[in-house]
Formats: sequence, structure tokens, C-alpha cells
Amino acid sequence: MMAVGRFRSLSAGRGRAPGFTLLDLLVALAALSALAGVVVAHAKTAREKAGLARCTANLQQVGHAVLSFCEENEQTLPGTNDTAPNNLWWWYKEPVKDHLGLTGPSSADDLVFACPADRGYSDSTPFHRNPRFDFGSYVFNGVTLPGLPNIAGLPLSSVKKTPRTLLVMEWTAHAPLSWHRSKTGRKNMPFYCDAESVVAFVDGNVSFSRIYYDGYNAAYTRDPVSGYEYQYSAN
Repeated sequence: MMAVGRFRSLSAGRGRAPGFTLLDLLVALAALSALAGVVVAHAKTAREKAGLARCTANLQQVGHAVLSFCEENEQTLPGTNDTAPNNLWWWYKEPVKDHLGLTGPSSADDLVFACPADRGYSDSTPFHRNPRFDFGSYVFNGVTLPGLPNIAGLPLSSVKKTPRTLLVMEWTAHAPLSWHRSKTGRKNMPFYCDAESVVAFVDGNVSFSRIYYDGYNAAYTRDPVSGYEYQYSAN
């Protein structure tokens, strides 16, 4: 009888599950936290890639619209006489937008002109939601201030290096900053060299390019030094 009782006691001891300790709980919470961090990071990366792809596709269409405008206007790029009396680098949109099926006044619904990562600059709203910038994230290589390189109003035939010469681009290429791989987070200052922007060239191609900054002057005020794959001037 004693042996049977001892056997039952041992069996009962073996059948009891060990308790869930505080240490076990902490380990489980740490594992869940790490997993959540991985999921969030992957989701953020996926959103960023999707935004860059959308922006690239948009700029491809906008660039083709500018070239279609040229075909209908004696192979001549948009100039100051083709737009409302505003800055050509933003308001080039007006003479070219019908080539994208847009009619009527410009608005924030013109999504082909909107970069998903656009965070604006001096204003708190993105450029593509701001009427001051004709509801667009992308600018034309047409800053016509004295002494600055640009292609406003030129015949296409005068652009000698079409695979290098910028046609339209994210506004950040004029700074330079980057909306897609920012080194300043959500801040728009300071400008920095090799910030990457989506840009379209006169030959119709689009790329995600490094933009040169000399530390003093905004990028659009000069062509880059050697080693970069773009230029603002037509020569």
C-alpha cells in the first residue's frame, strides 16, 4: 500500500504544470515588442517604396505632357508667354495639364502632380495642396531669374544633352533636400549635398538622382560639378 501511495504521489507531482513566472512574462513581452518593431519597420519601408514608385510614375507622365506640349508648339518648351503671370517653374502646369486629361481650374485633386511624400517648405501644407504653387509638387526647369541656367522657351533642338538636361523635377531638387530619403527627418533645413530627388530629363527618362549643393547657393542656381548625372543648362 505504501508503494502504491508513493507512486500516486510521484505521478501527481509529474502531472502538475510549472507556473508562469514574472520572468516568463517579461520575456514574452520583449519578444512581442521586437516582433511589433519589425512589422512596423517593414510597413514603413513598404509605404516609402510605394510612395517613391508613385512619384516616379507621376513625374514620367508630367514629363511626357511637357514634351507633348512641345510637339504642338513648334517643338518649343514652355515659356513665360504661355502661362498665367506667375512663376513659370510652378505655373508651367497650366499650358501642359490638358495633355494629362485635366480640364478646368487646377486643384488638389490633380493627383498626377502630387508627390505622396510632399511636405511643402515654408508653408505647413504640401505644395500639391497649396494654390500658391498651382497645386503641384513638381517644378519645371524654368527659373528665369537673370544669370540662372534654365530651358524656358527654348527650341528642343537647342538642348544639346537631352539625357542630362532636367525637364521637370520634385521641388526638392531645387534646394536640395529629399522627401524620400531625408537626412533631416520632417525638417526642411538645412540643405545638404547629395540629397536624392525624382527628376525627369528632356529625353523623357526619369531617375532618382543625387543633387549637388556647394554649401551656399540653392542647387538650381548652377550646374553641378563633375560626377553628377544632370544639369540645368541646355548646353
